[in-house]
Amino acid sequence: QVQLVESGGGLVQAGGSLRLSCTASGRTFDSYAMGWFRQAPEKERELVTAISWNGGSTYYADSVKGRFTISRDNAKNTVYLQMDGLKPEDTAVYYCAASTYSAYYYYTGERYDAWGQGTQVTVSS
Repeated sequence: QVQLVESGGGLVQAGGSLRLSCTASGRTFDSYAMGWFRQAPEKERELVTAISWNGGSTYYADSVKGRFTISRDNAKNTVYLQMDGLKPEDTAVYYCAASTYSAYYYYTGERYDAWGQGTQVTVSS
């Protein structure tokens, strides 16, 4: 079973940057895909970005393209989300998730079977 621990959230002004980290333990990290989801108050959870097992394939939601970057360091069992040019509409709880039975990512949360505890990102205007 995979356990995920996130860090790096916080409060930042619009235009600022944050980097989230998610460290995994358990199953071999370099065998499965990872994703970052977010959920704002009264909104549905959405997939922000995802990355394949070796980083060779990535996905970004249109709302974050050009501003967010996902990466992974398999030697450190860690996936990162670099968020630049933050906007107030990026305010949400961010969750990392693992699709531990697939080397390639899916677009829906139901296909991810391990989740982090969530970290709050707040962007002030």
